[in-house]
Amino acid sequence: MALAVCLFFVRFWRKSRERLFALLALVFALLSVERSVLAFVPGGYESRHWIFLVRLLAFALLIAGIVDKNRRQPHRAVPRAR
Repeated sequence: MALAVCLFFVRFWRKSRERLFALLALVFALLSVERSVLAFVPGGYESRHWIFLVRLLAFALLIAGIVDKNRRQPHRAVPRAR
């Protein structure tokens, strides 16, 4: 599912070249990898918690992308009252 969403954002990124769409595609690609790896790791695997660091990285990239998008938007000039 996450891989399908990744491809969806790749398509939007190719059309618009918007950095946020590229980061969202990367986030969902990482989530896809994390889920795929978890599917093949046994439940009692001691180091299983290390796999969740990929999810942490994905969410950190998501937050960074949103912050970056909000910082790059031009601020509207507020007309001064005379």
